[in-house]
Amino acid sequence: MELDYLGQHIPENILIIRLLVSALLGSLIGLEREYHGQPAGLRTHIILCLGACLAMCISINSSFYGTKGDVERIAAQVISGVGFLGAGAIFKYGGGVRGLTSAASIWATASIGLAAGCGMFYLSLAGTGIVLFTLIVLNSFEKSFIHEKVTRTIVIKGTDHPRFLEEIENHMKKFKISVKSTSFSKDVLKNHIEVKLVIKLQNDTDMDLIIADIQKIVGVESLACYNEAS
Repeated sequence: MELDYLGQHIPENILIIRLLVSALLGSLIGLEREYHGQPAGLRTHIILCLGACLAMCISINSSFYGTKGDVERIAAQVISGVGFLGAGAIFKYGGGVRGLTSAASIWATASIGLAAGCGMFYLSLAGTGIVLFTLIVLNSFEKSFIHEKVTRTIVIKGTDHPRFLEEIENHMKKFKISVKSTSFSKDVLKNHIEVKLVIKLQNDTDMDLIIADIQKIVGVESLACYNEAS
């Protein structure tokens, strides 16, 4: 299925097929990310994969339009440039590392686009299949058999004092709770603070016990806990 033109000019109809294939493959990964409510979803992955494919097609055919083409250089620039998009997906979630999977899928999607742009359809299809297998099947396996953990969000409101955040952190360590991200806002005039924690814990963890323990912290006025979408 790989088309090798042995340095010849590649017809535009073939290039259009490659663009369409890249858009289709990017959409498959994007749908999975969209389903899980990630900021880099369907449209992002389609455009990313399509753009990488387009860059590769331009690189391959550029020498036939009076310019000096360098396939390796353009491909390298695409891969390094995609790193900025990945960083944006991670920083979207604040202080934790949530979003790292989306960043990785963005990088892999760019590589799939480059493969499609080279006409390596079997390779790009295989890459898409493996990425989807990892995102869907292994995600379920990880949740069911490895971690057996759930993600929850805790919102703590209270009166701020110098050790408020430190005491909350100590309580998380006490119950061996993994904190995925932390964010907070302060009202300096009222000396009020609101802390939002996204945590991961075992399915059978007694949340009532944890809540009761956190409420003992000096300054805590209210506490809410709810499930976080995966």
